[in-house]
Amino acid sequence: MRKSIYYSIVLILFFASACNLPSKSLPGIPDNTKTLVPVKIETQQKPPLILQTPSPQLVPTPTDSLIYDPSRFVSYTAQSGDTIPVVAAHFGVTPGQILSAGPIPAQGLLPNNQTLVIPKLQEQAPYPRFLLPDSEIVNSPCGQRLNIQKFVNDANGRLNTYTQDVDSHVLSGSEIVKLVSENNSINPHFLLAFVEFRSHWVLGNPPAPDLTHPLGLNIPGNEGLFNELSIYAQLLNIGYYSWRQGKMTELTFTDGASVRISPFLNAGSVAIQYLFARSFPQSSWEDELYGPNGFLSTYQLMFGDPMACARTIEPLFPNDLQIPTLELPFAPGEAWALTGGLHEDWITGTPPGALDFAPITGEPPCTVSRAWVLASAPGIVTRAGNGALQLALVDEAGRITGWDLLYMHVAEKERIAVGTHVNTNDPIGHPSCEGGAATGTHVHLARLYRGEWIGAGDPFPYTLSGWLALPGEKPYQSSLVKGDKVVVSNINGSSNSWIIR
Repeated sequence: MRKSIYYSIVLILFFASACNLPSKSLPGIPDNTKTLVPVKIETQQKPPLILQTPSPQLVPTPTDSLIYDPSRFVSYTAQSGDTIPVVAAHFGVTPGQILSAGPIPAQGLLPNNQTLVIPKLQEQAPYPRFLLPDSEIVNSPCGQRLNIQKFVNDANGRLNTYTQDVDSHVLSGSEIVKLVSENNSINPHFLLAFVEFRSHWVLGNPPAPDLTHPLGLNIPGNEGLFNELSIYAQLLNIGYYSWRQGKMTELTFTDGASVRISPFLNAGSVAIQYLFARSFPQSSWEDELYGPNGFLSTYQLMFGDPMACARTIEPLFPNDLQIPTLELPFAPGEAWALTGGLHEDWITGTPPGALDFAPITGEPPCTVSRAWVLASAPGIVTRAGNGALQLALVDEAGRITGWDLLYMHVAEKERIAVGTHVNTNDPIGHPSCEGGAATGTHVHLARLYRGEWIGAGDPFPYTLSGWLALPGEKPYQSSLVKGDKVVVSNINGSSNSWIIR
């Protein structure tokens, strides 16, 4: 019951072969998706810690009373989305080797801006220069505010007159950018700047544009702007979430050279570095990113200071972030099957945070079911089309929380419209096979926060009606647990996969 991938398995293998993720993970997400085992860390308050060292030079950290020897240790300021196992993976140390003057949580997010002292086990990595904030990579409120069609129309470049047939619908250039942005949850600022960087189609009108391969990928079977931009969006997500999860520590360039990624970088900058490493040899890579005609200059020409909006909404994950209470997406008393355990939220590169549920009605495969998909929490419909329905969750006062739920394979028949306000348990549509290839009627449910795809497990446990989703050995193979009850996923909907809310 896997949803559609817009390009072939051969294409995914082509790009992922040089990534240092294990090749056995393809064509799906890396199968190293187990929750990292938390390491117990002492968190009780102690007097300021002094690391004993033969060197007489002791330097205090800027914000803490911890004192350390800079010849043996480095100071790191925790960034939004950091956890202690991931920071340890970036620096090549164990969680227990990381110290701080304040308590270090063994699970969950690290407090933003907490100063950590980490053993200096490696020399400084090359290319430590910041590129863009995280909010300019994921489809955060900064990107959601952009009127893509107006921007493209006002620029009046080649993109403004471009059209392409996508899934039997003729889409304009701005509609393609919007669809790729929504599908992959990538900021349209980045997508538009990248299209301009690769083709000069946004601001200019080249005399002989390559309509078949506008972004220069030249991969048979993936012609046109939509396919090529979708591929680049996936590569960006691979870099972003592999770094976010501590699964990638090196860049490998098109010429085979590789370097360690600076552990001080944010996920957004690493995502761009990774995408460009998959596109250029090391000899030209730095100039393509940072040079006078490079991507960063193109971005700044089009959108100005990349921190202007970020300053108003970052850190993306505040210290007081609360995970919303969610219900199973079907009515109390109904039996549905967990046909897909934890797997990628959208497509290869996104975290394993989605579940698939199928109604047990005896209806033929891939029919529009008579069963209803229900809202798992109160919210406002922000997207409804091509099998997708996205719900922006609201709090008790009706204010947007930043959390979104994405339901896939919701049939067009009786699906509620964009702008509709719903309460928990309100019907929103019927499960089907619409919106992508599927072997049977079901609904796919995933979470986002401020445009970032959310995986299951630490630091964001995934619980529906008290059932906790636990990762399995492989994607799609996992379980839901509630007390002493266990439901095991099964693509065929066998009885041990049935769950009654």
